[in-house]
Amino acid sequence: MDLGIAGRWATVCAASKGLGRACAESLAANGVNLVINARGAEALDEAARAIRAANGVEVIAVAADITTPEGRRAVLEARPDPDILVNNAGGPPPGDFRDWEEADWIAALQANMLTAIALLKAVIDPMMARGFGRIVNITSSAVKAPIAELGLSNGARSGLTGFVAGVARAVAGSGVTINNILPGRFATERLAANLAFVSRRSGRPLEEVRREAEARIPVGRFGEPREFGELCAYLCSTQAAYITAQNILIDGGAYPGTF
Repeated sequence: MDLGIAGRWATVCAASKGLGRACAESLAANGVNLVINARGAEALDEAARAIRAANGVEVIAVAADITTPEGRRAVLEARPDPDILVNNAGGPPPGDFRDWEEADWIAALQANMLTAIALLKAVIDPMMARGFGRIVNITSSAVKAPIAELGLSNGARSGLTGFVAGVARAVAGSGVTINNILPGRFATERLAANLAFVSRRSGRPLEEVRREAEARIPVGRFGEPREFGELCAYLCSTQAAYITAQNILIDGGAYPGTF
């Protein structure tokens, strides 16, 4: 399927590895030029070289902390008017809510709610003026089914979800769509860290924790980042113009509800 977005520009945050990189790779495979961002310059530069070589698109790498005003400014200076924005930032660490102080909550809100809102605010009016824009926020399946040890993420990402529900409908007639993708368990470094936390807390072997987690997913495995990236690319396509203000769960059937 030709997604109709070849030659457009996308800004993809936290794109040196994991789900962010998968989104960047899928967009590039459809001819989209990229500004990719992450904090670690070495991994980011490697990702940029690999994506350029594989797809022949322009890739600008901006090593910066997207959760800071300086980081966002650097990314926006590289391309002030992207057609596509993929908001993504590493989630806060797991833990017990009794141990979290106010500073922990503020950091979680800054990374997983306020940063996405600031970037959306910066790019949405030019998108509306051009009559085309796609904003995809990578959140978490925990928005629908909260995970106790990920309480910081549960709270911050739910806040972003509520904000998007309003603004997406307000701009829906302008050719700009805003959607959230809610990933379940994908084979990423983030998942590995969470499984290690559960292993340490429970005193059980890591491999046992891993097998048990996979067994709870109806498809019987963790997701591959590539599968996530392809969904992201589709939501950025011309064909997806009628999909907006949605929370799209991709979790191998793990969520047990009907709605």
